[in-house]
Amino acid sequence: MNEMQGRLIHITGIVQGVGFRPFVYSLALRHNLTGWVRNTSEGVVIRVDGHRDALASFVLALRQEAPPLAHIDNLTTTDCEPDRFISFEIPHSEAIVGAAQPISPDIAICEDCLRELRDPNDPRYRYPFINCTNCGPRYSIIEGIPYDRPQTTMREFVMCAECQAEYDDPGNRRFHA
Repeated sequence: MNEMQGRLIHITGIVQGVGFRPFVYSLALRHNLTGWVRNTSEGVVIRVDGHRDALASFVLALRQEAPPLAHIDNLTTTDCEPDRFISFEIPHSEAIVGAAQPISPDIAICEDCLRELRDPNDPRYRYPFINCTNCGPRYSIIEGIPYDRPQTTMREFVMCAECQAEYDDPGNRRFHA
């Protein structure tokens, strides 16, 4: 029988600042799972509900399809009672006192951002802070963990409505970037 089950998944490694939460979000939707994913000072934590086969496929995909800039050092799963979530979300990150988390190095500009940077018709034309989940500063702007915009020097720059919409759009490469 393939009844609803719950999983708690903890992932360590370079899994922050590399598009990991948006990846998990999309993966959960693809597998018809509900729950949440969040950064913590110890890595990424996922709490997910779904049918056994979907959960198994999800965990396999976490390992095999991770974003190119991510590096998983450890992935542990714990069975738990399903919480009967109604959607999948990315809640606020959780700071854990005394925890450590590797930070991604700064990444050279990607082809998509370079194209935008050079296009006079693009809103990011010559924008000096251009970045996305695939490129841009990480290590040089982080001031604390977990890695989130408010923990970086970018917190001083208020996003315009268009940038905020991209940040909030699960289909955009700047989703939670």
